[in-house]
Amino acid sequence: MTERTATFAEEELRERLTPMQFHVTQEAGTERPFTGETWDNHEAGAYRCVVCDAELFSSDTKFESGSGWPSFTEPVDGGAVETESDRSLGMIRTEVMCRSCGAHLGHVFPDGPRPTGDRFCMNSASLCFISADDEDATDTPPIAG
Repeated sequence: MTERTATFAEEELRERLTPMQFHVTQEAGTERPFTGETWDNHEAGAYRCVVCDAELFSSDTKFESGSGWPSFTEPVDGGAVETESDRSLGMIRTEVMCRSCGAHLGHVFPDGPRPTGDRFCMNSASLCFISADDEDATDTPPIAG
């Protein structure tokens, strides 16, 4: 397990996150398919951890999996997420967590498209989407007067 760079008190998270966001990220819950805010999002931008704001996925790697959850072929870099074996629900899956804070994000499956063959099946409730337009606006230096 990785040493966390971001830690938060449960009370703070319960105040800051919605009940679904807390359930998914802190209790390894899952939202119902086709109900999350970003499963059908086609805008360019970044997907960040709803708990600690770490950048996790890019719209460049998002694809339509038909699963009802946002799916990606890979994280923004190899260090953005970590995985571990999940033996809950009577099956063996690979859980995906935010490396920075440990928030549960979803699972990764080996049935995705090329080039990776992976399908990072994430819960919308664990992600915050920042559109490319919003990212560009924050990177623009102030106009000198």
